[in-house]
Amino acid sequence: MDILRQLLLIPLISGPLYMIAGIILLKFPPKGINMLYGYRTKNSMKSQERWDFAQKFSAKEMIKSGSLLLFSSLLGFLINMDYLTATGVGLILMLVTAAYFIWRTEASINKKFGKD
Repeated sequence: MDILRQLLLIPLISGPLYMIAGIILLKFPPKGINMLYGYRTKNSMKSQERWDFAQKFSAKEMIKSGSLLLFSSLLGFLINMDYLTATGVGLILMLVTAAYFIWRTEASINKKFGKD
């Protein structure tokens, strides 16, 4: 397998991992605010109500982000790219999907509960 195909395996593997983590978080959300498990930000930990909302919302966003990573990786196997392009696209996609799901969750928390 050439190096390009190996680079495309990273989002191919991380996509389903995002999806599995999202499903686990959705099915088994943490009951109380904690520092070990769940979507943990200052904003989500301000109250139990915010915490519960953030767990459900972020889990759904993780599943969507994982689907996007998986799809883009599979698409990358069909498109002929050079090494530098594949590296850039892979890294950018992983960073953007992670930042996007965090941004969406924080924006939704602020929309529902207001900025404190």
